[in-house]
Amino acid sequence: MQVVSINLGERQTVRWKRKEVETGIFKYPVNHHITLGYEDVENDHVVDRKYHGGIDKACYLFSADVYPFWKSRYPQLSWDWGMFGENITVMGLDESKIHIGSIYSIGTAMVEVSEPRQPCFKLGIRFGTQKVLKEFIDAGHSGVYLRVITPGKVKVGDQMSLIEEGSDISILDIFQLFYHQHKNPELVHKALELKKLAAGARRNLQKL
Repeated sequence: MQVVSINLGERQTVRWKRKEVETGIFKYPVNHHITLGYEDVENDHVVDRKYHGGIDKACYLFSADVYPFWKSRYPQLSWDWGMFGENITVMGLDESKIHIGSIYSIGTAMVEVSEPRQPCFKLGIRFGTQKVLKEFIDAGHSGVYLRVITPGKVKVGDQMSLIEEGSDISILDIFQLFYHQHKNPELVHKALELKKLAAGARRNLQKL
């Protein structure tokens, strides 16, 4: 897997249901390295720390491979890397092959897979329509949240390499449980036993 873009966002204020809402989802490519810290990416703007940033969501990755699919669905948008609010866009990222607890090197950082992304209305704001949320869920490409084990720098062209395999439950497995849990209750219980599953994801599964 290879890094094709690194993206940072500024705090922006948008209108949502007649209210002003702040968001950091508007991320755009930068032409220098970024630094992964234990709780966020340096110089990135994380607005709502209840749902973004922190130890379990220090960095968000998204697959470059699925961009053509989304571009075909929303050709009217001004497209660039970072459209999904990801800090790092990676070629070759496949959520069905990325497992909870797996450890990777990326640039000079060491990271651990923690959970999939669950889309919220701010993704709809970026795309100009809330219908993208259901499409995002149906597409099954959630992207990957990471813990940072060893802080480090990441730049375009860096490789993301597996160091240690984690569980046998993939990011895609967890993502599908959030929305189709009735199809596999046994997997819900198995997932809840994963020590490396992010606390927020665990709480959501416990509600099921």
